[in-house]
Amino acid sequence: MQRINISLSRGAIASYTRSIDLTDPQSWEFSAFSQNGEDGIIDVLLSQCKSRNRYFIEIGSSDGIENNTSYLGVVKKYRGIMIEGNHNASNECDLNVAYLCSKDFINCVPMFVNQENVEKIKKLSLYLDPDVFSLDIDGMDYYVAKAIMEIGFRPKIFVVEYNSAFGPENPLTVEYQNNFIARPEHKSLYYGVSLSGWKKFFKNLGYHFITVDTNGVNAFFVDSNKFEQKFLKDIHGLNFAENGLQSLRFRDEWKAQFDLIKHLKFVEI
Repeated sequence: MQRINISLSRGAIASYTRSIDLTDPQSWEFSAFSQNGEDGIIDVLLSQCKSRNRYFIEIGSSDGIENNTSYLGVVKKYRGIMIEGNHNASNECDLNVAYLCSKDFINCVPMFVNQENVEKIKKLSLYLDPDVFSLDIDGMDYYVAKAIMEIGFRPKIFVVEYNSAFGPENPLTVEYQNNFIARPEHKSLYYGVSLSGWKKFFKNLGYHFITVDTNGVNAFFVDSNKFEQKFLKDIHGLNFAENGLQSLRFRDEWKAQFDLIKHLKFVEI
């Protein structure tokens, strides 16, 4: 349980030492269980939300120690669902949740999510408007998000991973495959959705773009009706950032990364 204790200590120190400016999302960031400051961004957004049901859903929750919602469950005592396609990781998540908080509060579900089986999530969920919905499956993210919204979900805060290798401007996603896995022969760069693609998708649904995290991994969108317009208007978020790990791995910017996969089939959103 050393990793759990490290996460809790890291979160306590980071949250205490930050200085929040409500107009600057970079000042909101801190990580306890999240990897890229998401815990802090979500925490501030929740503090500004008009109404809350204290419920979350996360698809791609890993082992329950490194994700975007464990902080909510452990520290904020939220209820919710953690869904993970890797059954070993989901079993670990179940054990970690039992150690960290009541299993009555958090339901760990071993499930590889695609657009055909999202109805199961609807049956499992207590709310169609959870405070937070986090989606990170490194693959068919766009198609799953689209299916989630089409069956009636309307999260107040939606956190999605984007693929910075697709660049900041082209609204792209990968071709749909039922059992998609990012492949080594594609340099593990052919997955997910461009930031512009997410912006276009959520704008059409009446959501407001807030920011990306400074490590270039996640984008944050909120239901415009659930927040004061002055708060949303005054935010000066980060419009794009390169994925830090991908930049280190390829030692070049997104254009060079995209050149490695541009021959593959893309779908414009």
